[in-house]
Amino acid sequence: MGTVAYFVAGEHSGDTRGAELMGALRERRPDWEFAGLGGPKMRALGGDAVRDWVEDAAVVGLWEVLKRYGWFKRRFEETKAEIARRDPDAVILVDYPGFNLRLARALREGGSRCRIIDYISPQVWAWNKGRIPRMARWLDLMLCLFPFEREMFESAGLKTVWMGHPLVDQLEAERIPAERGASLVGLFPGSREREVARLFPLMLETARSLAGAGWTFEASAASAGLAATMRRLVDDSGLQGVVEVREGDCHGLMQRATCGVVASGTATLEAAFYGMPYCLVYKVAWPTFWVARMVVNLDHIGIVNILAGRQVVPEFVQGDARADDVAAWIADSMRSPGRRSEMSAELLETAAKLGEGGAAGRAAEAIIELLEHRE
Repeated sequence: MGTVAYFVAGEHSGDTRGAELMGALRERRPDWEFAGLGGPKMRALGGDAVRDWVEDAAVVGLWEVLKRYGWFKRRFEETKAEIARRDPDAVILVDYPGFNLRLARALREGGSRCRIIDYISPQVWAWNKGRIPRMARWLDLMLCLFPFEREMFESAGLKTVWMGHPLVDQLEAERIPAERGASLVGLFPGSREREVARLFPLMLETARSLAGAGWTFEASAASAGLAATMRRLVDDSGLQGVVEVREGDCHGLMQRATCGVVASGTATLEAAFYGMPYCLVYKVAWPTFWVARMVVNLDHIGIVNILAGRQVVPEFVQGDARADDVAAWIADSMRSPGRRSEMSAELLETAAKLGEGGAAGRAAEAIIELLEHRE
């Protein structure tokens, strides 16, 4: 049997990133075999040995995870058993740190012989820097997104490669020759059901309060299922004709909208890449929020603001995520082209820190080097 790489990704974004890495590895090593857990994109490349579980696994927040503790524990034990049975050359952990870092520890402490690679470094610099030395004991290679992360991991003795952000290639490929609509507001409630359930009603209430201003509202749905859910919410709110829901045009909308409202997460980087002025909204279960406040020592929660070292975009977080305040920001932005232009320039400047593209290729080369040139 040739080289076997076992992947674990637990969210739609991880499925995309994992599939990109699989493709880059296959270009360089066509005989490698893939297995593991991921989503439809990874399964399309890896075949039946890759199980699609992301719809069930993509859960946000401590409280939400605790409510499904039994389910996650069963999946964890099943995954360990499958890795032991397959005995892969490498286990490649794609983001999803709550599950994947525990898996890395269990594999290492259980005596697994495989190389353990973290693809897309967890943001431990935000919530637990003290965990980095332990990660260095569990992992053989860290592939990080941002240049400042490399020194942090290497100082703990963990081999680290800065690959840049995998988003860059995808976003550049989806650039369109579009001008921003003078009256279009984009709504981006996230890619998970619970995010949409918490944030889309807030966005609809915001749109309701601005319905008489002459602006149009378009919402991006990450999947057909979420599009159906969002359309039901639009119907229930009586906002047919005010808010249009479209499936799968997130990046196009980011390039067409005058400004937007974006759920905290990867979409905030995507919006920055396209220079779309936006505000960030974030709401989770209160127990999750309280725990996060105790362990996260940052002035901002948005990665764009963290990268910039200052507030580039406003953040409406938890109890401060109110429709009236978000509506006031939208109204101010829609009526202030100079302010929008200034924010757009700051966003583009910050997004330049994501690198120049080719991240999956650099990651693939680093993995091949690790596996084929063992000491």
